[in-house]
Amino acid sequence: MNQLKQIQAVTFDVGGTLIKPWPSVGHIYAEVAARHGLEAVSPEQLNRQFTEAWREFKNFNHGREEWAALVDRTFAGVSEEPPSGTFFEELYDRFRAPEAWHIFEDVLPTLDALAALGINLGIVSNWDDRLGPLLKELGLSKYFEAIIISCDVAFAKPSPVIFDHAAKKMGLAPELILHVGDSFERDVLGAKAAGFEAILLDREQAGDGAGRIQTLGELEEMLVAPSVF
Repeated sequence: MNQLKQIQAVTFDVGGTLIKPWPSVGHIYAEVAARHGLEAVSPEQLNRQFTEAWREFKNFNHGREEWAALVDRTFAGVSEEPPSGTFFEELYDRFRAPEAWHIFEDVLPTLDALAALGINLGIVSNWDDRLGPLLKELGLSKYFEAIIISCDVAFAKPSPVIFDHAAKKMGLAPELILHVGDSFERDVLGAKAAGFEAILLDREQAGDGAGRIQTLGELEEMLVAPSVF
């Protein structure tokens, strides 16, 4: 049995948990590529190749050079010249814009509800220096007492170090913090290694119900009543 009534703070992953690229990574890549003469590129193909490339890049640290290499791999066989030598900078900047992102429908109601309960909120995210300004542009940064980003602390999830930074910033013992994210390895295992409680956000219901939720809206009830998960 895991009693979540002791939880005083909740930290969230960002990508796939609070926001997602809109309409998709492939659509945005194709949009920028079209402005540089690649007008017949399929967003669906780019989505597939991006997913494959993402899996190939182990220990991704979200640096600009790593992003350039990932984009080049995504466009392999699609573009004669690698985007790193042509339109990568424009593409990189495109993801700074709030218009390139969609806030999941359950996010704002959940953040409002948790704040009303007096629960402190934070971010623990593997991202680069574009995230802070983006969260502000999206109107999300005002909700969070602490925003801990891998590029700032030089450690990425699942390293417990990034979670340690969050606990210290929030002034709480790790066992009083619940972390929520959409990656079992990076979010759940990483948080638990740091002493946090953790829940997997599984929007697609790809696994069983143990230790996971399908929507963020389930958090409010879990935090005001004892839960078994």
